[in-house]
Amino acid sequence: MHITMIGSGYVGLVSGVCFADFGHDVTCVDSNVDKIALLNDGKIPIFEPGLSDLLASNRNAGRLNFTTDVAAAVAAADVVFIAVGTPSRRGDGHADLSYIYAAARDIARAIKGFTVVVTKSTVPVGTGDEVERIIREENPEADFAVVSNPEFLREGAAIADFKRPDRIVIGTEEPRAVDVMKEVYRPLYLNAPPLFFCDRRTSELIKYAGNAFLAMKITFINEIADLCERVGADVQKVSKGIGLDKRIGDKFLHAGPGYGGSCFPKDTLALVKTAQDVGSPVRLIETTVAVNDDRKQSMARKVITACGGSVNGKKIAVLGLTFKPNTDDMRDAPSLAIIPVLQENGAIVHAYDPEGMEAAGTMLSDVVFGRDAYHVAEGAAALVLVTEWDAFRALDFRRLETIMEQPLLIDLRNVYPVEEVARHGFAYHGIGRSPGGR
Repeated sequence: MHITMIGSGYVGLVSGVCFADFGHDVTCVDSNVDKIALLNDGKIPIFEPGLSDLLASNRNAGRLNFTTDVAAAVAAADVVFIAVGTPSRRGDGHADLSYIYAAARDIARAIKGFTVVVTKSTVPVGTGDEVERIIREENPEADFAVVSNPEFLREGAAIADFKRPDRIVIGTEEPRAVDVMKEVYRPLYLNAPPLFFCDRRTSELIKYAGNAFLAMKITFINEIADLCERVGADVQKVSKGIGLDKRIGDKFLHAGPGYGGSCFPKDTLALVKTAQDVGSPVRLIETTVAVNDDRKQSMARKVITACGGSVNGKKIAVLGLTFKPNTDDMRDAPSLAIIPVLQENGAIVHAYDPEGMEAAGTMLSDVVFGRDAYHVAEGAAALVLVTEWDAFRALDFRRLETIMEQPLLIDLRNVYPVEEVARHGFAYHGIGRSPGGR
């Protein structure tokens, strides 16, 4: 099939490359001339394991192309995916749908023959209706169907998620569109992924409800972690104990500094705003948003407390800046809230991240970036582990003990067993454990 992907950001690029790898002819479109030039040179503007090699092999096979010419790409397509950004709108938190609607107008002007228009971007309930209205208004003669097909990609594992999905949600009740979408995903038939068809509005809500539930689960275990610290329990064992219940499961029950990234913060906020607008508030999600925002600030206070109540004039080494490992994404990363509070309290922050320092440099001020974990730890009064990159999972504590001003680890991801760290003379502060470890 001929597939056009409007938007070559994270979702559009990963989806386009994977569709090409399925054997479809794919054209990825973006208005950013520099980005398209970079992609045509075989380079990618994001970090996602395995994506660069997959892009190169499909370009060489002639199945994958990049262009700024949206009209030509739409005219040649059987299916047009809209995968543009839907960031939180400044001032009110609603999803900014201006890019979606602009894409709909571009599609309307160029569409030829029966075409399925698919919203892959995360959009509020009713967006598909508006996309359909715009296309019909712009081109009353157009033969098309608008479908919702939300993405469920985890940054750092996006290719595996696309090729071996838990489910593929498709929102349409138009028979021709159903047949086309089955053909789009037919290459996955050996993996027997559940193709879940429903109406368009239900599909749109599934995406938001799913992300909100996961965000709520993270926030729940973070609050339980705080309780564990007060009563002398171990949150990791609590997580395991409740996660063994199949009704609960063990995913997203890892206590930490709060959720971030491109999805959870904006999607929970957008769901809250949508629910308020229709008079059906989602109070659990409202609380989740508020608690998570405070969580990141409280992590800075945790560091200050672990340092004896003051970080003024002290060098603090921060390991990990991105919101999660295996990505260069800094959007709503906990480090963006933690580091400024430390600086406001007089800390001199040195930081290292395997992939995120370039982006972090545009978002953080007065941070000294190092070449590795040991470089930033030299002379530090505390080592703060914020993002659990593999490179930080086997630190040499003997070496660290000799180069740090004082042996103190503040492990905001509970990567290390307390006993292992204490054996090397380190004071240890984790999440959901009694001060000094348990």
